[in-house]
Amino acid sequence: QNQKTKEQIESLLQDGKHRELRERLCCRLSFGTAGLRSAMGAGFCYINDLTVIQSTQGIYKYLERNFSDFKQRGFVVGYDTRGQVTSNCSSKKLAKLTAAVLLAKDVLVYFFSTYVPTPFVPYAVQQLGAVAGVMITASHNRKEDNGYKVYWENGAQITSPHDKEIIKCIEECVEPWNGSWNENLVDTSPLRQDPLKKICDSYMEDLTKICYHRELNVQSSLKFVHTSFHGVGHDYVQLAFQAFGFQPPIPVPEQKDPDPDFSTVKCPNPEEGESVLELSLRLAEKEGAKIVVATDPDADRLAVAEQQENGCWKVFTGNELAALFGWWMFSCWKQSCSQDADVSNVYMLATTVSSKILRAIALKEGFHFEETLPGFKWIGSRVKNLLDNGKEVLFAFEESIGFMCGTSVLDKDGVSAAVVIAEMATYLQSQGLTLAQKLVDIYEMYGYHISKTSYFLCYDPATIKRIFERLRNFEGPESYPKCCGAYSILHIRDITTGYDSSQLNHKSVLPVSKSSQMITFTFQNGCVATLRTSGTEPKIKYYAEMCALPGHSDRSVLEEELQKLIEALIENFLEPAKNGLTWRSA
Repeated sequence: QNQKTKEQIESLLQDGKHRELRERLCCRLSFGTAGLRSAMGAGFCYINDLTVIQSTQGIYKYLERNFSDFKQRGFVVGYDTRGQVTSNCSSKKLAKLTAAVLLAKDVLVYFFSTYVPTPFVPYAVQQLGAVAGVMITASHNRKEDNGYKVYWENGAQITSPHDKEIIKCIEECVEPWNGSWNENLVDTSPLRQDPLKKICDSYMEDLTKICYHRELNVQSSLKFVHTSFHGVGHDYVQLAFQAFGFQPPIPVPEQKDPDPDFSTVKCPNPEEGESVLELSLRLAEKEGAKIVVATDPDADRLAVAEQQENGCWKVFTGNELAALFGWWMFSCWKQSCSQDADVSNVYMLATTVSSKILRAIALKEGFHFEETLPGFKWIGSRVKNLLDNGKEVLFAFEESIGFMCGTSVLDKDGVSAAVVIAEMATYLQSQGLTLAQKLVDIYEMYGYHISKTSYFLCYDPATIKRIFERLRNFEGPESYPKCCGAYSILHIRDITTGYDSSQLNHKSVLPVSKSSQMITFTFQNGCVATLRTSGTEPKIKYYAEMCALPGHSDRSVLEEELQKLIEALIENFLEPAKNGLTWRSA
């Protein structure tokens, strides 16, 4: 019933573009590391009115089977500010259709009356006792994309087998039901409730559980600039700073309000660093603010920059921020807990492609560190499991600037991370230190962890498959490489096939993930490098880290060794020229 997407298909048909029609109509969306995500537009592998209705009908069917009290407990629906005129698609409209499918089936729906940060949906699912929730967002992806992120009753994103079972249910009911197209149901149905005020108030109150130095925050002279990257973050970050006793951060006026075109940045991903933080850094210089916090468009991730003494800006990587957060959350726990608190009951987590710095801190301080597969859905589920078993989880992260401080939200959260970094910087200032100086202290104490992460763009799935299959049959059939250029390989773990040469039975301890490519190499020199495909974008990512023991502090030697190894990895394993890969910088 969407005329714009209908016209797109009709025009492709008229123009005889059969190959594109096949691409659009002959495959379905599948769950990646962040739910369903694709470009907005016509076709079954795109995000549009119909595919959202079909997905919700499948979820309804699956939840009805699993929960006898589904209709009474209800379902949460949130959305960001994305939109596309050419396909008459917006996050709010898709959220209304999601709600319509459920309301028409007499399900109680908690539908936010305005856009919210992604973390508000998993938080609301837990707070309201709902059976599940959906957030319509494509986070930091390009403006053409949108997505459909599903949370289970435990407040974590769905993992296997739920995702596969939901896909089966979607395929069983592709014809829209009566009422599924009625997006006005959210305005007329008595079963629709608006959880905005309750959830926002409760979230801000829960946030104060991880506020440890309110008196310092109230007196602080430190100024902060915040950019919300044309997304949802502005109002909520202002409230979070207020909850911690701070003066509100200075917003970047050109990026404060929602804009689905993200018109001031070439891509709405704060992870891209200084090039996309230009406006906020210039404003900070003008205002005399030493720290910039940037939330991505759906406010679940956080980038941080700090002005150094020479006037230049240091944009921290996700791994560097994790070192700071890990140190901070553990120090605050230690200072605030009782004498008999058991450190062996404390946990921190990270995804397997992230820095091992938390492992080093855990070894020295006596708490536990665990790794999961890439994607916060794995972290969220494992954290819930630990909490249910009486454990205390302080912090979890993924290197792509995703942080979970505390356990009020079982997903990454840029709003809480922004205000925690502000409190940390305020405390450090009172000790005469900057974030960058403290980071060096942490590395000196726990050992330098030098990491580099980047990616190549590749739009051809066949090429990606060929690159990884070559590595699995490098020196003959089913024979992985023994070295990479001059660097000897000690162990190989292939999450796609479940192989791990470091285990006695050669089976990976982490779950197998056949739907994505991921191989990790541990080198003789102590470097760990991973090649993997992105779960949300057409990228081959590489991650590499040198971990030194405490006391081995010649950073430049480590950096040089890491750089040479990465060059060997790219040249020997990815072969960008031969495979037509596009460098990130290009």
